[in-house]
Amino acid sequence: MSEESSVNKFQQQRELKLEKIAAMGIDPYGQKYDGTVAAEKIRSSYIDDQEGQQACTAGRIVLLRDIGKLIFITLRDSSGTIQLGLSKKLLTESWDFVKLLELGDIVGAKGQLGRTRTGEITIWAEEVTILSKSILPPPEKFHGLSDVDLRYRQRYVDLWANPEVMELFLKRSAFVMYIRNFLTERGFNEVETPMMQSIAGGAAAKPFTTHHNSLDMELYLRIAPELFLKRLLVGGMEKVFEINRNFRNEGLSTRHNPEFTMIELYQAYADYNDMMDITEEIVCGLVENYCEGPVLEFGKFKVDYTRPWKRAKYADLLKEHAGCDIDDIDAVRQKAQHLNINHEKMDDVVVINEVFEATVEDHLINPTFVIDYPAAICPLTKKSKSDPNYAERFELFVAKMELANAYTELNDPKVQEANFKNQLKGEEDTMATMDNDFVNALKYGMPPAGGLGIGIDRLVMLLTGATSIRDVILFPLLKQIDS
Repeated sequence: MSEESSVNKFQQQRELKLEKIAAMGIDPYGQKYDGTVAAEKIRSSYIDDQEGQQACTAGRIVLLRDIGKLIFITLRDSSGTIQLGLSKKLLTESWDFVKLLELGDIVGAKGQLGRTRTGEITIWAEEVTILSKSILPPPEKFHGLSDVDLRYRQRYVDLWANPEVMELFLKRSAFVMYIRNFLTERGFNEVETPMMQSIAGGAAAKPFTTHHNSLDMELYLRIAPELFLKRLLVGGMEKVFEINRNFRNEGLSTRHNPEFTMIELYQAYADYNDMMDITEEIVCGLVENYCEGPVLEFGKFKVDYTRPWKRAKYADLLKEHAGCDIDDIDAVRQKAQHLNINHEKMDDVVVINEVFEATVEDHLINPTFVIDYPAAICPLTKKSKSDPNYAERFELFVAKMELANAYTELNDPKVQEANFKNQLKGEEDTMATMDNDFVNALKYGMPPAGGLGIGIDRLVMLLTGATSIRDVILFPLLKQIDS
């Protein structure tokens, strides 16, 4: 028998039980169920040898042992599991209904708390209510929905079939709440900026396009909120942040999803050094509050988040790992040739960055702020006062992966306009467009500022040990399959 026909057979059997339940005058899809308490709270608040303890809960049946006049059910909610004891003696009038319950059904139960002879805290049910009948059978091994692609496609099953998945996503929510509270306590205001934009700006990436029918205009799903958030600095909002989606029409990998979550924040009268401090505080606060110690495993790496984190100059790292000086472009191009990088038609600074990515990033395991990037690849960043060839920018790398990007923000409108124009040269085949309104905003005066972007998905990956970005996104983008 094929897997599909087997599922159909089980579905038919379950539908017959649903019909029997309905014939008893019972709604198999239930109603509001008041008074429920989370399973974990019931377990933790139970007091041994104290009579009269009552409990009411609801959840999904994940284990069912029918031993005749006694049925033991393990019920799971988002907090954990609790055992129900169903006795024919206590449930005489509803016993025929109780015997129709199956794995996957969602039920509510009320009764007295106690322990079984094996010591398991149990609700001895005096009332059982079906709240939703499960028509499709659960995974064959309840704890083992192991087909990775199926888990992503059917996250609604994955969450209750694999408790560790539920735990991960609850932890992700806690991370975001922690970051939001961290910033608001420090005077930052949370804002929202457009997801559909007339100009794709704020980062170098290929956008998704869409069409607005009423206005008859092409729009882009944003690749970054940066230029809008900085407009708010011009308007006088001195500390702002946004946690929301960005969209980039680029490749898929274990570290890239075309729709991803970022936090971007901007602080007036600050610079990239302040952004380094904020980044360390946020990440180390998460590690301290939600992780077991400062050293975490990520794939084959052990990452030590102990502060202070290393701060290393881009040029020094290039010299150390590529063996060539950033100012010796001939040596850099020779290295590119050795690395099989097709560099002949690349600008010098692009070749330098290609060699950097190929030789340096694999060595950045513990958190490392790579600071002072070549100014030519940082069109939105203020140049260093000590050497204008470099920009006050950092990228944070952890486990060979970029986690954060930050600048001392450029606020000179003439320089910004010139950088935009230079960026547009040779970009005929891209979506690049001059954002004249942003330049105009700068002409009104934007305060000196620091800006920071942190990838939430990658942050969750690193702190939970999930080595694929799809494991930390509830509904990752997947190739469509024939139904």
